[in-house]
Amino acid sequence: MALKRKDHEKLTDVNILKVISLLARPDTPITKKEACEILNIRYNTTRLQKIIDEFEEIRSYKTMRKNQNKGKGATRAEIKEVLELYLGGDNISVIAKQMYRSNAFIKAIIDRVGMPEKLPQGFSRNQDILLPEQCIAESFEVGERVWAARENAPAKVLREHTLAYQESMPGLHVFDYEEKYGAKGYQLYIYENAPMTDEIYYVYGAGQPGHYSFALAYDIGSLKHLEQYGVSF
Repeated sequence: MALKRKDHEKLTDVNILKVISLLARPDTPITKKEACEILNIRYNTTRLQKIIDEFEEIRSYKTMRKNQNKGKGATRAEIKEVLELYLGGDNISVIAKQMYRSNAFIKAIIDRVGMPEKLPQGFSRNQDILLPEQCIAESFEVGERVWAARENAPAKVLREHTLAYQESMPGLHVFDYEEKYGAKGYQLYIYENAPMTDEIYYVYGAGQPGHYSFALAYDIGSLKHLEQYGVSF
């Protein structure tokens, strides 16, 4: 359910609520022409009323759905949907709105199942980044979907940088990651939501945009434990 709008029209929830409030103001309500100007739509009282009616209908529907879900625990289907949306790039507030649940409800699912939580913008890649216990693993398989902690994004394991692999690559400096850091090293493909025109992004596999990266095993989170919820990667 969503209001139909043109690109130039300002039909955000906040703006429509503002217009409804100003039209209902007891002392000096605004005119319908002024309401159309605030919404940046052509002056049309029929369209204006339709926008208000549809908004109220959607708001009532959302309230009803939230009341229906209130106090109910998460179903297996909801857990699966939350995890897939989160891995797909949606944040907690967007998922909560889509599923008619609270932000706290969605965050509780993410914490309980051991999903790595996305860090806020501006986080330092040099700081210690803790992964949930369920994500800890010492080795990973080629093709495995994982969480790249320092990239703050899901990824795919392309290969392990073993000594044998490094020696087989002419001109590549051979480095023993396990001896130096006590962890294996892996080349990853980081999946990201990004414009296809951005030159730093490439297309891998099924046409998902992203970029190549490298990480040590302790900066990679296993997502195998999410398979029990039927999560599709």
